[in-house]
Amino acid sequence: MNQLLKFTLLFLLLVGLFSCDNNRIFEDNTPIENNVWKVNKPVTYSVDISDTISPCNFYLNVRHDGAYDFSNLFIFLKTQFPNGKMAKDTVELLLQTPEGKWTGKGLGDICDNQIMFKKGLRFPLKGKYTFSIEQAMRMAELPNIIEIGMRIEKSK
Repeated sequence: MNQLLKFTLLFLLLVGLFSCDNNRIFEDNTPIENNVWKVNKPVTYSVDISDTISPCNFYLNVRHDGAYDFSNLFIFLKTQFPNGKMAKDTVELLLQTPEGKWTGKGLGDICDNQIMFKKGLRFPLKGKYTFSIEQAMRMAELPNIIEIGMRIEKSK
């Protein structure tokens, strides 16, 4: 088999694998500048929600370096609802087991975590929701955080 054919088949397989995510409502991940998450640099997403009936699962995504110094990550998650009201949650994301093993998947020294924040969530209003994720580790600069993100999907 020639190289061009192999490359084409691999490309089509990858496109097929990554485009068949019918449950996803929203997912995005934001790189953290120089892998140092500054306390005054929140990651913000806007999501248009049209379905207030179907339950959803809400995940927080964290990609970190194996040199991350903590077993957890505290964040503030601020939500602005379509009607302008605000909510703020303090969330602890566990990144290590009690035995000290990283919980995420990954290759080499990089760990990818997708951690359930809310299961079976029903959005109360149609419209634009704005989510802001801030690190809350009581450090001005938190090293070894590579990306932060979120995913909202239809509950299966």
